[in-house]
This record gives sequence, structure tokens and C-alpha cells, in this order.
Amino acid sequence: MGYSDVDQLAINTIRVLAVDATSKANSGHPGAPMGLAPTAHVLFNKFMNFNPKNPKWVNRDRFVLSNGHGCMLQYALLHLFGYDVTLDDLKNFRQVGSITPGHPESHETPGVEVTTGPLGQGFANAVGLAIAQAHSAAIFNKPGYDLFNNYTYTIFGDGCAMEGVAAEAASMAGHLKLGNLIALYDDNHISIDGDTKCAFTEDVLKRFEAYGWHTQWVKDGDHDLQGIEEAIRKAQEVKDKPSVIKITTTIGYGSKLQGTGGVHGNPLKADDAQNVKKAFGFDPEQSFVVPQAVYDLYHKRSAEGAAKEQEWNNLLAKYASEYPTEHADLQRRLRGDLPEGWEKHLPTYKPTDSAVATRKLSEAVLEAIQGAVPELLSGSADLTGSNNTRWKSAVDFQPPEYGIGDWSGRYLRYGVREHGMGAIMNGLAAYGTVLPVAGTFLNFVSYAAGAVRLSALSQVRTVWIATHDSIGLGEDGPTHQPIETLAHFRATPNLMVWRPADGNETSAAYYSALTAKHTPSILALTRQNLPQLQTSTIEKALKGGYIVHDAPNADIIIVSAGSEVGLSVDAANHLKEKHNVSARVVSIPCWEVFDAQPKEYRLEVLPDGIPVLSVEALSTIGWERYSHEQFGLNRFGASGPYKKLYEKFEFTPEGISKRALATIEFYKGEKVRSPINRAFQNLV
Repeated sequence: MGYSDVDQLAINTIRVLAVDATSKANSGHPGAPMGLAPTAHVLFNKFMNFNPKNPKWVNRDRFVLSNGHGCMLQYALLHLFGYDVTLDDLKNFRQVGSITPGHPESHETPGVEVTTGPLGQGFANAVGLAIAQAHSAAIFNKPGYDLFNNYTYTIFGDGCAMEGVAAEAASMAGHLKLGNLIALYDDNHISIDGDTKCAFTEDVLKRFEAYGWHTQWVKDGDHDLQGIEEAIRKAQEVKDKPSVIKITTTIGYGSKLQGTGGVHGNPLKADDAQNVKKAFGFDPEQSFVVPQAVYDLYHKRSAEGAAKEQEWNNLLAKYASEYPTEHADLQRRLRGDLPEGWEKHLPTYKPTDSAVATRKLSEAVLEAIQGAVPELLSGSADLTGSNNTRWKSAVDFQPPEYGIGDWSGRYLRYGVREHGMGAIMNGLAAYGTVLPVAGTFLNFVSYAAGAVRLSALSQVRTVWIATHDSIGLGEDGPTHQPIETLAHFRATPNLMVWRPADGNETSAAYYSALTAKHTPSILALTRQNLPQLQTSTIEKALKGGYIVHDAPNADIIIVSAGSEVGLSVDAANHLKEKHNVSARVVSIPCWEVFDAQPKEYRLEVLPDGIPVLSVEALSTIGWERYSHEQFGLNRFGASGPYKKLYEKFEFTPEGISKRALATIEFYKGEKVRSPINRAFQNLV
């Protein structure tokens, strides 16, 4: 079926809405929406299956705008197709409190799947969404019940193509042969610095071909609607490769600045905006005008989507009677709930149990819970044996033709692609049926910091198994020993950073991470063995901080986390035996969780009147919130056996005791206030 004047009118309406919204806000990026309007029109009106009245229908096609600065394209489409995005919302583009922020945010706007903006991230999210679809289909689809068959579409631009995170994700998608993934490349030759010939002259399609993608090129993306449609249809037919379609467009099409960097990141001048409206048949004196014919065209497509969802719901009802167990499992996953009683599988430990590295204790948790939490997908960035992320019976997620796994596999081999892994995990989490857990060294979670930040901002449940968490990794030396890493992540809002000190705290970290529906977690774990603490329990650790070792009339409190908690207990014993000094030891495995406890409880743990020394073999930054004096490592580590390193930097009972005594002496005769008592505590 061909294209009519109404199709062109719809395309021009999208363009003019982008012009009006950016003009009213005096901020934004009109160029990409104006150039991409034909591509988006064909994709949404001819191919995408969705129901605006239920944006969370699980088998909807997923759309990711990776070049998120062009979000007026997406907001215009959401409004025109009947999502709960009004014309007033478009008029409030980029304003405080609006649901049309400057880049798409998944928890703000109905119909936005993932939070995009930092370039390349959305592309990688799309790979995660495609993996989740392929896995969910393998788990839940049955003969005659094709419950999961949606596509994931992403639009990306030159900026995304330049970012390394997209390259990592594209490489992995090609390896995995994700035929359900279709990427549309906006080839407009403009980035912020101007014409891409200044920095980006590679053949993008050849690169994607080398990754194992199916490639096509539509040379006239401004007019050739039929060509765009045929290319997408052909991409849908390719089942054994992801597809990329290069669509050559003119940025800011219709503006007198079209094809230049001048229309990328600035609203059009008033006279230019008026000329654009005239050229497209709109009244230049009016703004935010949508012809009824455009609403009619798009609402017809939305009604078809609603009918498709109804068909799917009918199929699901039949599925429920034939496969009640699978149906119940699916419904539970979609609610974000964990299986009843799963936590009873968490290992617990006694003080007499042997000393074990927390990375091994983490492996024990995975081994114990993997059967009880079937949505858990684990993986590692090529460090499986070091991160201990794979349970014994795990099957790899792989195309069956490789003979090393299948689509139902729950273990992902991310390869050496930490940044791509983080962004892919965000896509997995956004799909709604799986819970992604993955590992690397703590130091190399820094490679993925951009993705971790978006996990927190997007409010998705991802879990990082971050091993080799300090100088305790030993001989690999400063390049691998994290110092500043946790200070960075502890400073990130809506991110739980756990650094457990023993087995019970490790189990608590998992309980917290898996039950936090809208918060990602990083579990910082040791390479070296740690003793099981005398008084630790899962319940105590779940308060985020608690008293591990107490003493009547304590002279000092030593507060710590992870591998230094056991050392601090040894220091307390040393202080008593050698100096007749009483010390309380407090473990704070998770600052975020401890901070959420009632003030009364926190003051019981860290009361007024006693000086507090913090001890952690990492940066001291941040510990001032719980201590008066800080002992840590504010320099890079060194290469050598870990016990020798702890001696070198004086993380020993004697070294800690020396600093404890100095702290006691310094605060002698002072009325010491608890670090919990702060000036802003009663301010909202």
C-alpha cells in the first residue's frame, strides 16, 4: 500500500511540533526530529505493535531513541498516537515538573522504555531488551502459544555510533544473532562539532557487517517512505542476525539551516520557524496545531495495537488453563515479585565456620537460590572463574547453532565489555521478565559508571557482583586495586553499595539487592578469605549497620566495612589486652540502608559521647558521616602478596590500635557528639 497526502501531513506535523516545543522552551534539539520524522512515521504507523492505553503490555514492540536529545520526536509520537502525553505536556517541554524532560526518562513518561541521553547507552539498552525477549520466548512460548514475539527497534545517530558502549553492545548482539533487533541509523553527517568529516569518516555499515549484522542503506530518508518500509520489512525477515538500516537524512529538514550543525542543538529563529510552517502548509501564526486527519490516522493504528493486545490476552487466558505453572510464574515476574519463600534458601553461617572470601560466599548464594529465583540471569565480563558468577548447572545463553548453550540459558558471556554489559543489563531489567546479575572486578565497574548511573536514574533492579574489592587482591597491583571507586558509587543517588564482611552479611546483601524493585546494587566482594563474625546475622546486616563487637563503657568506636571489619575486631581485642582500652566495633556494610534506619537506632549504634574512628582500605571520602577520624588509603596501592600490603599500609591490629589511641587522646575531655547528629537532620 502506497503513501498519501495524509502520511506527509503526519510527518510534517511531527516536524512542526518539534519546532514549536523547542521554540517555546527556548531550548532543545529540533534538527533530529525534523530529519527523522519520515523514518519514525513509517516505523510507528506501519510496523510497531503497541497499545497506548496499556503502555506496559508485555509483548509490545520496544522502541528506544538512543539519540535521546531528539526526544521531541518521541514525545510528539506518543501524543499523536494517544499515550497519556497531552498537547500541554508538549508545551511544557523541558520545564520543571513536566513529563517531557530534556531527554527521555523511563519512569517519567508513559511509552518511554528506557532512560536515554548519554549517547550509545540506548543502543546498548536495546540489545538487552532483545536478549530478554529471546530468553522469555524460550522459557514461556509453547506450541500454539507464541506469547513473546515482539521486536526491539532503536534509532541511533552518529554520536551513538562513535561511543564505545554502542560498539561493545553491537559486537555482542552480532555474536548472539539477535534477529529480533532492528536498528535504524540516522545518517545525517552532523554532530555538535559540525560536519562529521571532522572526526568520523569510517564506513559504519562495514563495521556492523563485520560484527555479524545484516545491513541495508536507504539513500533518501527525506522522501523515500516506500524504501524505508521495504528495508524494515526485509530486516524483519532476517531471523539469524540483528539488522541495521542506514537511513540518510537531512538534519532540520525544512529549515533554512537544514543540513548544518546550526539546527542540531538550538531552537529555530522565529522567522525560520514561520517559514518552516508555511512550507509545510501550516499557519505560521499558530503553534501546537494537530490536524484531525493526523489524529485519525494514528489513532487507527493504536486501535489495531489494542486489538492485538486483546488477541494476546485471549491467548494468555487459554495458556493459563493449559500451562498454569508457567502462567503463574510469568504473572509473578511481571509484578516484580520474587517467588514465595525464596529467602529461605539463603545460606547462614556460624562463627565456627571456616574463613571464606566473600566472592566465594556470593557464589554459594547464587548456587543456593538459582533454582528458587528462575528469573535471575547471571553473567560476567570474561571473569567467570574470578567473579564466581556461574552456578554448576548453569546453561549459557547462546544461539543453539554454536552448540554451547541455548536461548533458555541463564548465563551470559558478556566478553570483555564492562560498559556494554552495564547498559545491556539496564535493557534486560527494563523488559520486565528477568533480573540481571553480572560480575567484573570492582575497579572495572568504573568502566561502566555511565551505565550504573543510568540504572540508578531509571530505577531498575540490576546487581553488580564486584569482586577483588581492595588492595586485598594483592599481586595484580595498583591498576586493579580500587581506591576511589566506592566513594564514587556511594555518592550516587538511588544506588545501594554493599561491602559485606562475612557470609551472613553477603546473604543479607543479596536479600536487599533482589528485593529492591527500583534500586540497583553493587556488591563489593573480596578475593581473600574473611572470618565469620561472632555476632553477625542476616537480620542485623539488613539494617545496613550494627554492633559487631561490644564493650561496656567503650572508650572508642571503630566503624568499618568488608574485609576490615574482622581486622577491627582483632584491633579491639588488641586494645583491650595491650592497652586496657575498651572498643566497640560497628560494621556498616551498606551506607544507604543504614541511613534509612530510624535516627534512634543509628544513635544506639553510634551514640553521643564516644569518639569514632573509621577503618577501610579504600578512600576515606564519605566516612566522615559516621566518624570523627578516618583511617583509609588515599593513595594508590602496590603490587605484592596481600598480607604484606596490609602490613605496609598498617591495616593490622597494631596499626588500627595506634590510630584508635590517637583518636581517644585527641578527643579527651571533649563533649563528643555523634556523627549522626547533624544540623540538617530536621529539615525536609
